[in-house]
Amino acid sequence: MDLSTIIGIGAAFGLMIMAILQGGPLSIFFDVPSAMIVIGGTIGVAFVHYPFSEVFGAVSVAKKTLLHKESSINNMIVQLMEFANKARKEGILSLQGAMESVEDSFLIKAMQMAVDGQEPETLRDMLSTEIEYIELRHEKGAEIFLSLAAYAPAMGMIGTLIGLVQMLQTMDDPSSIGPAMAVALLTTFYGAVLANIIFTPMSGKLKLRSQSEVLQKTLIIEGMQSILSGENPRIMEQKLHSFIAPKMRESMFK
Repeated sequence: MDLSTIIGIGAAFGLMIMAILQGGPLSIFFDVPSAMIVIGGTIGVAFVHYPFSEVFGAVSVAKKTLLHKESSINNMIVQLMEFANKARKEGILSLQGAMESVEDSFLIKAMQMAVDGQEPETLRDMLSTEIEYIELRHEKGAEIFLSLAAYAPAMGMIGTLIGLVQMLQTMDDPSSIGPAMAVALLTTFYGAVLANIIFTPMSGKLKLRSQSEVLQKTLIIEGMQSILSGENPRIMEQKLHSFIAPKMRESMFK
């Protein structure tokens, strides 16, 4: 679980609810017609803009904002260095048995290509292509949430106009003015909440997750290419350390 996302959303909604309770009951901020206009309208417009498959795919990608296991770059470097030493001592085919202890599917694929005898440049080209398509998928997911962040306030404004029209048509009946005003104001409120607390932050988090994942996969490519080239482990470690900040670097050679 990604604690920062959970704590952030909890804090945003928690403080907002506390502020609401200072001025009256929470129930006055619940309005079914307003929710139908904003939530239903936003989802509907998303289906107009994007195919069903891409919208549902974005929901799957969004899980990365909540269910994400952050991998340590240093641990990955240490693991690659161990594989490099093993390959130098026992040959590249010795990595076949080492794959059983690897959890990262991308690293397993890279190791299998190395064991199968791929040339370093071929390995880089094939895996770099895979990274490019991973980036495209992630960008599409982030783009959809940015679009939702634009649609939600727009639907809120439409709901406001609906409420104002209803209010103006029933000005002679004071009892109907309140519900109409509630729809007018709450739709704007719902749209702003969805856009600024849910959709925009989720898009930003997905972009950060994508950058982190691409960095790690690029690191794997560099490491496996160095292993296939028989590069000196010290040189290889220095090359891999260039991917991280100096204060995070932990050398295996003391």
